[in-house]
Amino acid sequence: MAHRVGLWVLALIVAALLLHGSMFRVGQGSVAVCTRLGQLEPVTFGPGLHWKLPLDRVHRFDERLTTRTYPGESFLIRDQRTLSVDFLLRYRLTDIGAFYQRTGGDEDVAAQRLADLARDRLKETVAHETLSMLQSQPRGGLSGDGFATLQAAARSLGLELVDLQLQHIDLSDQAASAVYQHMEQTFSSRVQQLNASGTLQADQIRAEGERKRAQLLANATLQAQRIRSDADSRTAALYARSYGKNPELADFTQSLTAYKSSLEHAGDVLVITPEGDFFKYLRSPSGRADATSAPQKH
Repeated sequence: MAHRVGLWVLALIVAALLLHGSMFRVGQGSVAVCTRLGQLEPVTFGPGLHWKLPLDRVHRFDERLTTRTYPGESFLIRDQRTLSVDFLLRYRLTDIGAFYQRTGGDEDVAAQRLADLARDRLKETVAHETLSMLQSQPRGGLSGDGFATLQAAARSLGLELVDLQLQHIDLSDQAASAVYQHMEQTFSSRVQQLNASGTLQADQIRAEGERKRAQLLANATLQAQRIRSDADSRTAALYARSYGKNPELADFTQSLTAYKSSLEHAGDVLVITPEGDFFKYLRSPSGRADATSAPQKH
């Protein structure tokens, strides 16, 4: 009896294992296929619970829209500058048989092959474009025919290519450094040009100021000389009239001038006889010599 119970338990366990190995579930947004001894079965399974042979292997794939981004790709544009470009691909699975046969059911392999095709097509297109043109077009100048060619290549992989876009476009580090160096050289040249122009203008302004200063000084000197000459003429005429009326005044004035010139500085020494005509007005206001004012000798 116990032996029979053991057999029944073993049979139930085996049946449960077979039942478990014969059922599988496919989630929403996914699709599945089975392979038997490495060969793909032609039946496709949608979302839900399904049966299979215990030896069959289930492969599930996401058939929803997939978006993948590829950053930091290098592209050479028309002016031979290198750009760093980020682009994205949007695609979905449409033909599981072709997908499995071409990629072995590996989604990463399919994505990499599609990215390589897109990268080659973009490089060929970008090589004929400028930076400004690339920035103004979401597909980097890729024509409708070029995009259709990529879609045909995607269909051969069992995929439907929905969209291709350039997300970010920038100069590579080397190109950016060259641009910045060129800008620095341009600004430096401009600064030197402005400095030279400013120096030239400053020299011109300074020269013009010196010229006007010299002209003003010359005009002032000429005017002063004219005024002085006119004053001297008037003084000479006044002296001439005064001396003509009183010759003794002229003699007195000349003596005062001589005194001033001879004793102009402190410490001046004159060695001269006091009886001479030089001191006649010091001895007498009239300038005449008299006995009372003559010096006495002892």
